[in-house]
Amino acid sequence: MGVVAPNGIGLDAFESALRAGRSGIRYIEKMEELGFACRVAGVPPGVDELAEASFSAEARMAMNSDMIHACLAGFECWQDAGFTLPEPGDETVHWDTGAIVGTGIGGLDTIGEKLVPRTDAGKVRRLGSTMVEQTMASCVSASVSGFLGLGGQVTTNSSACTTGTEAVVNGYFTIKEGRSKRVMAGGSEGASHYIWAGFDAMRVLNRTSNDAPERASRPMSASAAGFIPAAGAGLLMLESLDSALARGARIYAEVLGGHVNCGGQRGGGSMTAPNPEGVERCVRGALNEAAISPAAIDLINGHLTATMADVLEVTNWSRALERGPEDFPLVNATKSLVGHGLGAAGGLELVASTLQMVGGFAHGSLNCEDLHPGLEPFASSIVHETIEKEINVVAKASFGFGDVNGCVILRRWDT
Repeated sequence: MGVVAPNGIGLDAFESALRAGRSGIRYIEKMEELGFACRVAGVPPGVDELAEASFSAEARMAMNSDMIHACLAGFECWQDAGFTLPEPGDETVHWDTGAIVGTGIGGLDTIGEKLVPRTDAGKVRRLGSTMVEQTMASCVSASVSGFLGLGGQVTTNSSACTTGTEAVVNGYFTIKEGRSKRVMAGGSEGASHYIWAGFDAMRVLNRTSNDAPERASRPMSASAAGFIPAAGAGLLMLESLDSALARGARIYAEVLGGHVNCGGQRGGGSMTAPNPEGVERCVRGALNEAAISPAAIDLINGHLTATMADVLEVTNWSRALERGPEDFPLVNATKSLVGHGLGAAGGLELVASTLQMVGGFAHGSLNCEDLHPGLEPFASSIVHETIEKEINVVAKASFGFGDVNGCVILRRWDT
């Protein structure tokens, strides 16, 4: 796995932050300067310094923040999977390895800072030869593949907030169908006020906690006032069991199954709200693919964005699992610590889910001590402070704009 998160870059730092309940949300001066109502965001720290150490000056000129986040996470994922980073001039192609690296909005920083202003000023010739590769939707997967020499299917999916989770589901089926031995899968998102501006205009960002950034992301809280935008990347190397065993790879977890669907923007669903039946069908589809009982779920790592949809989400989980408040699984919200990573959210949260299984803990959800009244029946299942707990099976779901849903079921690997 590899991770670039607002509260920690690298697996060790990220796990430490999860265990400590350490927030990565901070005040962003540019947002105040531009008149944003929300002026805090989850931005990975020290990325510029890491990029300078990881990429040549020439390479950095052809990369935006989305590409940098994806590649930094990709490099860690590659090495964590037991491979060596290629040296310059290495012509090796890894034909059995692909990449599905999704992004929600992508290179808007490049478009906003360079493409539009220079084009409108009649300075097209000053755009540079790398403009297309920085603004095409597939820039994240293409850049990861180019650095690592991946020769399987290399593609970028984009399904709003479901993107990272959907990428892992797609990678799972790619391997199950025998089309690849391994697939690096997950999501990435750049850090840019251009990406966040539309959400601020929609009034779906929390504008009430600018003076206390670490208190701003409040999933499941009665005082939740909207989500906090974030950036970063989370990638997982999926691999067939035969291949992983043959090369002696360390195995964190097993992807038991997954499912993606859409609620059709019917039955209460819309561009911005989920159709409850679609959510339930998605969770049940993942359980069916995984061939396990709902009773086997130990932890739900929720989508839980700190909007009015949180109560509906938990209710939908209860119906899908047929588990009421009396035997509901533990549930936590990684977004309380990192914000909403948009296209990166599912990838970040799947890495968090896996680290919790391997590490035997469930991280706390910040800022929901004033639990929403609609969630009071489930209070005993909501993890407020990190607890040591054996976690064998995690259900991770994401729900995105367009009424799209994705769910992955992970099981801790025991050798």
